[in-house]
Amino acid sequence: MVPAGPATRGDARVASTSDPDHTLTWLPRHESLAPNERLGGRLVDRTDAGILLAAARATAALDRVHPAGPDIVFLPLREVVDAWDRPTREIFRIGAALAAARCGQFGLHRMLSPDRVWVGIRSTSEDRYGGFHHPDQGYRHLQMGSVVTRHGHLHPSKAGAPPILTALDLLRSYIHDSVHYSTFREYVIYESKIFRRRYGINRRDPGGAPYSALDASEAASTRNLGVVMEGATDREARTVARHTAVALGLSAPSNARDRLMFHDTTGLLTEADQAELMGQQRPTDVGGAGIDRYMAAMASYEREVSSRYATFLGEVGGIESDDLHALIVEAMASGDPHELTQWLDQRHGADAFDLIFRRTDWRGPDGTTTKG
Repeated sequence: MVPAGPATRGDARVASTSDPDHTLTWLPRHESLAPNERLGGRLVDRTDAGILLAAARATAALDRVHPAGPDIVFLPLREVVDAWDRPTREIFRIGAALAAARCGQFGLHRMLSPDRVWVGIRSTSEDRYGGFHHPDQGYRHLQMGSVVTRHGHLHPSKAGAPPILTALDLLRSYIHDSVHYSTFREYVIYESKIFRRRYGINRRDPGGAPYSALDASEAASTRNLGVVMEGATDREARTVARHTAVALGLSAPSNARDRLMFHDTTGLLTEADQAELMGQQRPTDVGGAGIDRYMAAMASYEREVSSRYATFLGEVGGIESDDLHALIVEAMASGDPHELTQWLDQRHGADAFDLIFRRTDWRGPDGTTTKG
């Protein structure tokens, strides 16, 4: 990764201003913890954990920690958005405002600072295709920052994607990673290292094993808390992208592939779109980071995350699936699953959460094996 400019620490805020050229502003903050993070364990361990996290988060220059590709040039999100023309900036500005209002209702009260989001804007590789489904990118919780890429071909010789698609895709990535940023986490010291014991409604045992078993490779639904939380996170990001497109009267591009990507970004995939994605190879069978690999990753994400989560909501929530989704996001933000478990118990019997999600060989915090 080649950083193209300095990065500073800050807290994103959507500016309340009548200036149509104004996009995002940020207010300096110096906390080393995200809004819904906490440190657990003894006082001395909490102190050590705080020191380790502060050191990891002392810079937003994630290029030195998580190289997404040595051929890519990166800029902080704020600089990328500010360089767009006014109509394209407006898409992101309106979307960020909608996201802040919607996420706040779930207890996700702060968006990730745009100065802690690195956006890959160009590449020396002629094949590289960027966007939400680009490999090796996303939120880095230990560094409290994000690495993403601009949608479309990243080599200067290739034609760029339609501006509305570029803006909506980057908006999706930003909101997705902002939800990750504001999700509850508990860090402890384990064997002298920082250890994320709890994340949202998920947790790991001292050996690092997650609460839920993996889904079968061809599963149509999910009972894995990691998939549920990822699905809920992106459902929020896509919902805001869709509401933004509706608010601004944005239509899908006429080009068939761009139209499919627009539908994916806004969560409006048609049966024809789904059929095309079903015919895609798996990303591991394609390799590289070109357009073919991007389409394969899109299909894989839809199949293994979005579709499974939607099916799960229908199976467990029925006609109340929207309520179930809201309870999941609220519990992710607070780390308190009480209302969610109560809701599940009322509809599926006592201990429904454990019966739905817990691995049969889950080892509790005390190291003992519990049976579902």
